[in-house]
Amino acid sequence: MSVTREGRICSFCATPGGPGTDVPLIGGLGAQVCGTCVDDFHATLHDDEAMAASRAFPWDSMSDAEVLAVLPQIMASAEQNQAFAREWVDLLRERKVSWAEIGRTLGVSRQAAWERFARKTGDNGATA
Repeated sequence: MSVTREGRICSFCATPGGPGTDVPLIGGLGAQVCGTCVDDFHATLHDDEAMAASRAFPWDSMSDAEVLAVLPQIMASAEQNQAFAREWVDLLRERKVSWAEIGRTLGVSRQAAWERFARKTGDNGATA
């Protein structure tokens, strides 16, 4: 099983990136960040005024239409994180980690872990 950045988006601006694009992505644990966002964050971090302004919630100054326009980006990022969790469970199952251990780590029963991930990971033959 291979975890890849192919077909991923920046978790911050939703720009598609990764292999085969001009947008490098870095990150881990589901979150990916593009080079432009890294540069923007770095500039903000080293500018006291920009840092102070960044502490405000951006949605406070957004119109309803702007908030609605961002919703699909939020959902795409959430779906990307769910896919990453499935890949991570696939990795654990390839390493013969039990559903009981996966469930315990997630704070759910082995059955709940199996129901959430097995049917989506190709581990359909496994029993809880």
